[in-house]
Amino acid sequence: MATIPLNGAVLHYRCDGDRTRPTVVLSNSLGTDLSMWDAQAAVLATRFHVVRYDTRGHGGSVGKSGAPPGPYTMDLLGADVLALLDQLDIKRAHFVGLSMGGVIGQWLGVHAPERLDKLVLANTASRIGTADAWVARAAAVRAQGMNDIAAGSPGRWFTPEFVARQPVIVGTMQKTLRSLDPGGYAACCEALAIADLSTDIERIGAPTLVIAGTHDPVTTVVDAEGLARVIKGASLAALPASHLSNIEAPDRFTDAVMTFLVA
Repeated sequence: MATIPLNGAVLHYRCDGDRTRPTVVLSNSLGTDLSMWDAQAAVLATRFHVVRYDTRGHGGSVGKSGAPPGPYTMDLLGADVLALLDQLDIKRAHFVGLSMGGVIGQWLGVHAPERLDKLVLANTASRIGTADAWVARAAAVRAQGMNDIAAGSPGRWFTPEFVARQPVIVGTMQKTLRSLDPGGYAACCEALAIADLSTDIERIGAPTLVIAGTHDPVTTVVDAEGLARVIKGASLAALPASHLSNIEAPDRFTDAVMTFLVA
């Protein structure tokens, strides 16, 4: 693992696989870090050069004094990905983003098509939630810290069956969320509050796979169908999972991504 200073932040990233092979970039969801991709990275690295990173304000993408100061926007979070590719001398890459990472992927598809090969948008939407809800969550986290958000996260992320069956995985994800810098988490909430790509995604030209979780209460199958309908030529895969479908249905998620990327 390594860090790179860029755009006024320090971005934490990890590379796996053969550097001479095509690159796949993995972008995490709100409240997680690059470890959420462990299962996918292990398989994808057998065929690709895998680059995953902690979104600004998450995991190791913070400085000694905490998260980089806001405001954050999708323009900034997308620019972080482009700067990381530039620093690693990668001209083009596949991009896989989940939830907030999927919004970043949409931004790249609209604003930096020359840097993308294929695009995977998982458990995401052109507009996630409402501005008022995101602003309220940001204010609550700044005032009260991460404990309440972490306590309620299993119900947002996983089905009750998965929570009962995999308490260690769920507990580890909660621990990661609880450890995040509240300022960085809140700034990403505020970026999502103003992010609306609904009138832009028809400009995405990269071959696109949209992945939905059939039990996802955050970004629904209807949201995924909307993306697949507007993005020309996009395909849709629905998995038996909730919001973090790559963790709840890891094998099926990885198979869907691998099949799409190598086709």
